[in-house]
This record gives sequence, C-alpha cells and structure tokens, in this order.
Amino acid sequence: MRRLTLLLLPLMLTACVANTLRVQPAEEWQQDRDDFQVEAATFQEISRQIGQQARSECLRRGNVSNCDFTIVVDLNPRAPANAFQTLDEDNQPVIIFTRSMIESAQNADELAFVMGHEAAHHILRHIPRQTVNARESAEIFGELARLGGADGAGVEKAQKLGAQVGAQVYIKDFELEADQLGTVITYKAGYNPLIGAKYFDRLPDPDDSFLGTHPPNEQRVQIVVETARQLGLSQ
Repeated sequence: MRRLTLLLLPLMLTACVANTLRVQPAEEWQQDRDDFQVEAATFQEISRQIGQQARSECLRRGNVSNCDFTIVVDLNPRAPANAFQTLDEDNQPVIIFTRSMIESAQNADELAFVMGHEAAHHILRHIPRQTVNARESAEIFGELARLGGADGAGVEKAQKLGAQVGAQVYIKDFELEADQLGTVITYKAGYNPLIGAKYFDRLPDPDDSFLGTHPPNEQRVQIVVETARQLGLSQ
C-alpha cells in the first residue's frame, strides 16, 4: 500500500489540481470481500496485458513520449464506480480504478475495455489538447469582456467561463476517440471489446446538452461495433 501524489486532470476539469490519493498498485491489490465478480488475480492480469498493449500502441503512434502506464486502485471504499486517466508528478500516465468500479464489472472483458479506453485518452493526448482548448477559450472570452468594458473582476469571471466552455467543446469527441482506440487496445490485448462494451447497457444515458461530458451510450456502442468489425469481430 502506498500514497501516490497525482496531478488530477480528468477530462471534465479545466485546471490542474494537486491532490493525494490512497492507492495500491494493481499487481498488489487484493479483494477484501467475496462479492466481486472479477477476482483480484484476474484484474491483475488484465492490468498487465492492457498496460503492455497500451504501451506498444503508445510507442507505435509516437504522439507522446511518456508511455509507461501505471494502473492503481483507489482504496477509498466510499468512492463511486469510476475509472480515469491522469498523470503523476513525473508526467507518466496513471489509470485509476475505484474499488466500486471493479466491483461493478461483470466480467474481465468489461474491465479490459474500460482500461483500454482510459489508456487511449493518454495516447491521444486528450489532457493537453483539452488544456489548450481551455486556455485559448479563456483568452478569447477575457478579451471580449475587456472590449465590452468589463472591469478586472468581470474579465476574470469571463476567463473562467471561457475555460469551462473551451474544456467542454470537444469532450464528447474525445470520448468517442477513446472508445475507438480503446476497442483496438482491448482486442489486441486478448479481450473482446464487444462484450466489454455491454457495460454501457447498465449505465444511464448521459445528458446530451452542450456542456455534457459524454455522448449517448448508443453512439458509443456504435463506434465500438464498427471498429470491432474492422478488426474481424462480429456480434
């Protein structure tokens, strides 16, 4: 067990926030209850295989130089079902699964697909791309506020709004991009992304508003099916 200092940069945030989580490396994590449908040893194997395949895909594409993935478990028993990708203090990619997320999975393919999806966010540079979008939008909103005669506080408020809008503009596209590449990573790691994507069947359909963070589940499943078909998989 260890404490890991992370720069928490999930895709819904517009700023870099330092935080400390109590986490455990995937290879060391053990279940403390017997009601998990995927055993700890299986989760460890998924982490190893997805981590290796994600690293290979990351190096092959050459979009980023930091391709050494660390997969950890958030030990907070009250944390809701969630998985997300972030960066550690050395700018290396970290994928974090909450215990509830592992517990909610019905099979290894679902966990592998979620893990591949999160790895894809890093390979596709979604965090730095979102940061640039937020910064540029903040500058535009701030300048418009200045031209409109706003005072310092008004300009700052406009910049914050601009950063929020900029961070959200392409976020649904980012999710679909990660679903597509995540499907490839899952398949190449030896798991079935079509089975994995059935996790969407148990999720409520997200808000489809402009500032929503995820596209409709049907759209996400469609891109998984289309990508899987290109890989030779069919339902």
